[in-house]
Amino acid sequence: MVLHMLQSIDPSLPPPDADARAHSARVRDAIAIAIDEGGGFLPFDRYMQIALYGPGLGYYVAGARKFGAGGDFVTAPEMTALFGTTLGVQIAAILDATPARQIVELGAGSGKLAADLLVMLAARGAPPARYQIIEVSADLRERQRATLGRLAASELPQVKWLSEIPATIAGAVVMNEVLDAIPPHVIARRAGAWFERGVTRRGDQFEWAERPLQDSRLMRLAAARFPAEGDYLSEINPAAEALVELIGRRLAAGAMLIIDYGFPRAEYYHHERSAGTLIGHYRHRVHTDPFLWPGLSDLTTHVDFTAIAEAGERAGLSVAGFTSQASFLLSCGVLERLREVGPTESLGYLREASAVQRLTSPAEMGESFKVLALARGDHSAWPGFAFGDRSHRL
Repeated sequence: MVLHMLQSIDPSLPPPDADARAHSARVRDAIAIAIDEGGGFLPFDRYMQIALYGPGLGYYVAGARKFGAGGDFVTAPEMTALFGTTLGVQIAAILDATPARQIVELGAGSGKLAADLLVMLAARGAPPARYQIIEVSADLRERQRATLGRLAASELPQVKWLSEIPATIAGAVVMNEVLDAIPPHVIARRAGAWFERGVTRRGDQFEWAERPLQDSRLMRLAAARFPAEGDYLSEINPAAEALVELIGRRLAAGAMLIIDYGFPRAEYYHHERSAGTLIGHYRHRVHTDPFLWPGLSDLTTHVDFTAIAEAGERAGLSVAGFTSQASFLLSCGVLERLREVGPTESLGYLREASAVQRLTSPAEMGESFKVLALARGDHSAWPGFAFGDRSHRL
């Protein structure tokens, strides 16, 4: 079943330059080959995998600027150092309960969060013994090295870049906006029949297509999570769940902090959210066309935090807390840290106050982003959940 979708470019989007267009054409060619090799159908998770992570081509590995004003989106650490230093209050509590004092960060972006955490922990007199970064992009590794290279020697413990999850972890695992970029399957139920959504092509144009769902595991997961009746379409992300379960099994002591946009399952698979959560980011604009300039546009989906909590529990972890980003940051003292910036009429204070407003406002990132803590044992203090814990909603 081919679902025709006219591909028209929003005129409000700034056009890519000639080099960027040529790069996107190479990504399109790689996707077209994969479609042809698959008999004319490419499951959406494979399409997203190539578009984001295809060797030498994908959005996250090909070297284009992604973060900050010159990129496509701004993450919380890029907005203000207060995000990292406030998050560090909870990280410090986890490290205090784990003598090995190890931090593992997945997908460290520009390295800004790592730098802010290290500065805060050094000022506290309790730096981690090791800071390990798992990063798939060689370009981002270099940006992270440059960012961390600006720190003083006293603020920089042993930092190491890894390509795989360590065999044993004892300390804090940090995942800020990581799970939303893991390619999901897109599943549809129509008139009681199950389909997997994928991509086909007509010439050089990509189109949505559906084929009967053959994976019995995906069918069981979708049947258990989707609303009981009616046509429905949404994402199922066993790869994200598997990653959390793998890390959980290797977490000998300490806890995992997951910060991302998403919902508990009852809200994620609400009957009114029947078209899924897939969106793209391009030049600080959100769009809904996953076929727009592949390789130049980010693609993300929201996180099913119930599924992630269940994955942690399968690995023997327990849910230590779950709340909104606003509640977490306020609990960890972001407003107190803001007051330390300087006079309230100063430009520096106003700039930081604006960033804190974006991070905590329910109308912006405060409610859409959540924080989930999964712990091995119950040894850490949990200041981040002092103002409210929503674990009962998972």
